[in-house]
Amino acid sequence: MIYVQYLLQIVAGLGIFNVWLLRFGQDTEYRGANASNMREEFLVYGLPTVALYIVGFLKIVSAIGLIVGIFLQSFVIPSAILLAALMIGAFGMHLKIKDPVKKSIPALIMLALCVAILLLAS
Repeated sequence: MIYVQYLLQIVAGLGIFNVWLLRFGQDTEYRGANASNMREEFLVYGLPTVALYIVGFLKIVSAIGLIVGIFLQSFVIPSAILLAALMIGAFGMHLKIKDPVKKSIPALIMLALCVAILLLAS
């Protein structure tokens, strides 16, 4: 079962890196409202620019923690909890602006991955 946990940690970690490092400035069908990049998306949510940097930092740190957790198990649970909390917040932002459910799917999938990681790690 440990290999399933490792796989989920890799998928979650790389997923965060993809969104926050590779696709940060790109338009996707999952951006809130009609935002075409991450900055616009945070503005649509009514969040200050500093929130973009704080959330981004926390998501990158949690993704690194999940990957490092393959080698140092003590990183897994705190990283998965932090990322799960951030995904609940992301889902809440989509609800706040009344996005269609489709736009919340990535956050919900990432939340499910975090819950599965937590169940396997405990």
